[in-house]
Amino acid sequence: MTTAVLITGSSSGIGRATAERLARRRDLTVYATARNPSSIADLADTGAVTLALDVTDEGSMRAAVERVEAEHGAVGVLVNNAGSPQYGTIEETDLDAVRAQFESNVFGLARMVQLVLPAMRAARRGRIINVSSMGGRIVFPAGGYYHASKYAVEALSDALRFETAPFGIKVSLIEPGLIRTGFGAVAATTLAGAAAPEGPYAALNAAADHVMADYYRSRVFSSPPDAVAKVIERAVLARSPRTRYVITPAARALVQTRRLLGARVFDAYLAWQYRPGA
Repeated sequence: MTTAVLITGSSSGIGRATAERLARRRDLTVYATARNPSSIADLADTGAVTLALDVTDEGSMRAAVERVEAEHGAVGVLVNNAGSPQYGTIEETDLDAVRAQFESNVFGLARMVQLVLPAMRAARRGRIINVSSMGGRIVFPAGGYYHASKYAVEALSDALRFETAPFGIKVSLIEPGLIRTGFGAVAATTLAGAAAPEGPYAALNAAADHVMADYYRSRVFSSPPDAVAKVIERAVLARSPRTRYVITPAARALVQTRRLLGARVFDAYLAWQYRPGA
């Protein structure tokens, strides 16, 4: 029997690239999911099974997990990829938008874990791969709430890895840098929606928008979605997967710089990077 891989958020970007890559393997049965099934209908041509799954809807999550368990006994690999960005300063951003972000990025992820674990424990095996971000290790201005959601994913994954190890379940974090998906455009849109055009943070918001646009356009600082899909495939197949996979050279450099040089030096770097007119 093949191993069942359930991927959330497969309509675009990392989730779609992962579904396409894993569906090529004969030893895996890939269940690609999205809130709107029509957005992933074409993935059936790759060999993936397509399902509706909204990580903010309990019935939808239960139905998807029950479908996989009915056909395979247990979810063999859960790839928690679904999520959304909410950018804006801490003062200006509407907290209802922040709550909605945490529903998808944190609580939806946690609920998916809760739903797949009983059958995984009974099978005494399984893998949970949580897609975090380099933003779960470092923080950029005007992104505090998004980073907070990814820091939460990091903490949950660290606890989960220890709790589930006795049952043969392995947990890995995927920490991409800038990936050329629709994420940058959505982040810029949420930033524009949160910012007061003539408010006290206008210069910072303009700088943040400029920095994001420049870095997402750069082929040096950003990578295509398949760069992440390759690493997720490695985490799925490895006998002893790593606890963390930091993806892209720029992400590794930034994470190490922040770790080694501390907050003051990193803040100085950010002050230079986000200076007005930069």
